[in-house]
Amino acid sequence: MARQPKEGSLSADEKRVVKALLLRGWRNQDIQALVNIGRPATINGARITEVKQSTLRPASDEMTDFFLLRKRSYDPRTGLNLYDDERLIRSREAMILAVQIFNSPMLKFKTEVFAILANVAWTYLLHEYYRRRGMSILNESGRALLLSQMVKRDDCPLSKGIKNNLEDMKVIRDDVEHKLLGRGDARWFTLFQACCLNYDKTISEWFGERVSLQGDLAFALQFARLSMDQITTIQKYEVPQEIEALDAMLDGRLTEEERTDLEYRFRVVYTLDSASKGRSHIEFLHPSSDEAEQVRNILVKYKLSDELYPHKPATVAKLVRRKSGKRFTSHNHVQAWRKFAVRPRNRTSNPGNTKKDYCVYHAAHRDYTYSEAWVDFLVDQISTEEGYRAILSQRV
Repeated sequence: MARQPKEGSLSADEKRVVKALLLRGWRNQDIQALVNIGRPATINGARITEVKQSTLRPASDEMTDFFLLRKRSYDPRTGLNLYDDERLIRSREAMILAVQIFNSPMLKFKTEVFAILANVAWTYLLHEYYRRRGMSILNESGRALLLSQMVKRDDCPLSKGIKNNLEDMKVIRDDVEHKLLGRGDARWFTLFQACCLNYDKTISEWFGERVSLQGDLAFALQFARLSMDQITTIQKYEVPQEIEALDAMLDGRLTEEERTDLEYRFRVVYTLDSASKGRSHIEFLHPSSDEAEQVRNILVKYKLSDELYPHKPATVAKLVRRKSGKRFTSHNHVQAWRKFAVRPRNRTSNPGNTKKDYCVYHAAHRDYTYSEAWVDFLVDQISTEEGYRAILSQRV
């Protein structure tokens, strides 16, 4: 059956099916509701009436029954259809299986299975990408393109970091039949984590947020708590020589810039700073986000707040005046922090809810102090007349 048109009208096949359903005794509103399932643009009841009044030949029983089966095969959450979106469904399930098997405490065949299933997931994903753009996914011999072939195409839409990550997945997958790789689970976890994040970002960008895997997968829980010593030494366990050699080969084929690409290898930053409930524990960032650009795989110990936020409000106003050469009073400073929501207003139930780059709350003496970055930010803002007026016009 031909795909449905995007405009709010019935295709020729749909008209024949509607005619058949009317002859079966279906009501107009029930047919309209059925036809609109999964359509990019819905139809109104007048389209059903037009078919009812026409002399159009109805669809066969076989065609009508398949239409009913197809309409009832949509996933209400993702919007994917078993018959129209089979590659995407298989792609998502392959990646879900890869993660579930890797996270299972009962299974040992983790690295090998993840590399295999991730390869399948990305292959189906790229096949669907090219097919929806009217491009062939067959090579000269008539076989479907391999993932390694699509990654090397000039029109491949993936970034360099994602390509490098997928090339490593292929190398690991190809070694499955020759070596035992189970001891490499911890060694390559960062590669696998980046592969998952890259996949979810890509499928969401290409086919919509509804097909994201974030609602299908949860974090794996464990009964043993990792200490900081365990975290920092996780890759120092003795591993077989062949895994060391494979890891060295994967690492050695890239430049330093490519190795530090967050789309190639996932990294986490741990801080020793206190955190609110909303920002506590471990936070995972996608490599393409602004915050992730600042992430490095190190331990950060912050200085005391008096060192990082040394300026009281009057001092901030004085420094801004001196650095900018413009009039800037303590009242203007109040206008500024309110305009940019740097700290909450007085008598708030959560006084510590500040923008930590610029301001911090001291519970001991119930006041706020500001960083040098806040001073520089204000100087930059009032360097233009437009920015200066915007602060001065802020109501307090």
